[in-house]
Amino acid sequence: FTSVKLPSLRRHLKTHSDEKRHECHLCPKAFRTAALLHNHVNTHTGNKPHKCSECDTAFVTRGELSRHRRYKHTLEKPFKCTICGYSSVEASKMRRHIRSHTGERPYPCHQCSYASKDAYKLKRHMLTHTGEKRYECYVCQAKFTQSGTMKIHMLQKHGENVPKHQCPRCSAFLSRKSDLAVHLRNLHSYLAEAVKCRECGAAFHERFAFLQHRRAHREEKSFRCAQSSCTPNQ
Repeated sequence: FTSVKLPSLRRHLKTHSDEKRHECHLCPKAFRTAALLHNHVNTHTGNKPHKCSECDTAFVTRGELSRHRRYKHTLEKPFKCTICGYSSVEASKMRRHIRSHTGERPYPCHQCSYASKDAYKLKRHMLTHTGEKRYECYVCQAKFTQSGTMKIHMLQKHGENVPKHQCPRCSAFLSRKSDLAVHLRNLHSYLAEAVKCRECGAAFHERFAFLQHRRAHREEKSFRCAQSSCTPNQ
């Protein structure tokens, strides 16, 4: 990266830093830059300032608008592989593709020999070590470490009963569009009056974020002292 402007270079350098000083006042997340925080807050408020000039859709970030225009309108694929004929709409997809030529796997697991070509697959792999099962079947409540495994389970075990509409904000599946609309309104809509946690005082403007926070408190309480003389907290 090069720039003739010092402020631009400073903003770019922040993308390499792990420091996240910009905290969201609506949920526990934090970000490296003010621009990333601004885009994130728009996902809470529903504000989509970047509007497509060729259709009625609008987006939270300028990058999302650019991708939309390339996918839906211009069909442009500006990122071209110099080794083969592959071309892509997005730079991130091109970087992953190049690794198929170089064999590079820059995302290693620190608990085993696994290494991945992209960060998402490493994050998914880490669940095999933690045992965390974040994906729940909405028919029989069976839990899985990966969303793909859950979908295979639903197709094999429940057939036509599989809910077909996935929530864009969480892993929930709903049977009807009307159910999805109710789910989004009840759990993911912006609350003008924040919901406060009684245990730590944290405030949330989204009910889903509040419920996830409360679950973290419950999981903390599940680890109890093994000494017989110790009185558990109420």
